[in-house]
Amino acid sequence: MSYTTRVVGQPDTLDYRVFIEKDGKVVSPFHDIPLFADEANRIYNMVVEIPRWTNAKMEISKEDKLNPIKQDTKKGKLRYVRNAFPHHGYIWNYGALPQTWEDPNQTNSDTKCIGDNDPVDVCEIGEAVGYTGQVKQVKVLGVMALIDEGETDWKILAIDVKDPLASKMNDVEDIERYMPGLLHATNEWFRIYKIPDGKPENQFAFGGEAKPKAYAQEVVKETAEAWSDLVSGKSSAGKIDLSNTLLGNDSTVSAAVAEEAAAGGVSKAAPNTDQSLHKWFFISGSKI
Repeated sequence: MSYTTRVVGQPDTLDYRVFIEKDGKVVSPFHDIPLFADEANRIYNMVVEIPRWTNAKMEISKEDKLNPIKQDTKKGKLRYVRNAFPHHGYIWNYGALPQTWEDPNQTNSDTKCIGDNDPVDVCEIGEAVGYTGQVKQVKVLGVMALIDEGETDWKILAIDVKDPLASKMNDVEDIERYMPGLLHATNEWFRIYKIPDGKPENQFAFGGEAKPKAYAQEVVKETAEAWSDLVSGKSSAGKIDLSNTLLGNDSTVSAAVAEEAAAGGVSKAAPNTDQSLHKWFFISGSKI
């Protein structure tokens, strides 16, 4: 199974779109890409929306046919996150788990807040910088529960299975063991990133604590079930576009319709990046 990208327009423009292809055919990153890459070993697929160190607020478009990734807007202007010192852009590869949905009609029993109507967000903490539209295979390590304007906005903490540390990292406590300071930085980043735009500090459920892998996997399970209800019609889709090319349901579209949706797009190979320039170095205070 090979996923590639098909790009329409230029970055930093309102027309920019990144479609996902499977074996050269356009698919929906929301509905067509399986949640699991290897269900027996709990290896998940993750769609990268925003590469580490970048600022453009890219996201899977729920409302557009086949859900391409595009830059979010506000009042007709492209959105970017500010650089809140000492952070630059996003400090992880940021993206989403396909075939998940945070149901806005359901109140979570722990957070006491409704879902945010999006696929579940993922912070992938490996050393390699991804690219928009990349499909990574990840291990889930934990989860934080951001409360954003009265909505539960889960932040899954995961690591690329190809990362050199992946075999050593199996639960949330391993993040602090092998990447000291990253959990604190993640909490701080989400709390303050809207402040430069004049908004108040964000809040977390659980006092900002990162919950362990087992809890995170239960969050993924519940949101996968919610997505299943969404595409089956049990839950109201509202403005969400359910078009897909692989599910074989009432919203499945033909290859011709999919090609039309991505008309003008250019297939792109994965960028050739010198990852040694982007490697994290975590220096424990006890070693200084």
